[in-house]
Amino acid sequence: MRCPFCAHEDSQVKDSRPTEDGAAIRRRRQCEGCAARFTTFERIQLRELTVLKSEDRREPFDRDKLLRSLAIAARKRPIEPVRLEKLVSGIQRQLETGGESEITSKRIGELVMDGLKALDTVAYIRFASVYRDFSEARDFEAFAGSVQEVGASPRQD
Repeated sequence: MRCPFCAHEDSQVKDSRPTEDGAAIRRRRQCEGCAARFTTFERIQLRELTVLKSEDRREPFDRDKLLRSLAIAARKRPIEPVRLEKLVSGIQRQLETGGESEITSKRIGELVMDGLKALDTVAYIRFASVYRDFSEARDFEAFAGSVQEVGASPRQD
């Protein structure tokens, strides 16, 4: 493993343990060149995934990019980061086991929308406003109204 500080080729694993959600192995490493310590994560990857963008571009699936977009939607919401990690792991696992190596960005967006809807309605609406490209306030209002109807539960007095 290349050192992120000095680019030395060799490092030694000092500690290894599973992550909280059990989906990865966390390793503490020490560079044999500069003695700096850093952390790496090792995940199971069933297949290489390619994302088909709307402009017919292709790019490799980037788990971190997906996690960042979810974190932006969930900013200042009472959602623990481990729940976002689990959501991303679940989406990635669905995509990898789906049998396709090329996935449309629309399919990924729909999976994210489904996951956020169950997790937090505010984060769901935030993500949808970017994903569905709301152009006017009434688009946002109509969507938020439909979410209220779906998420509303009878009051217990």
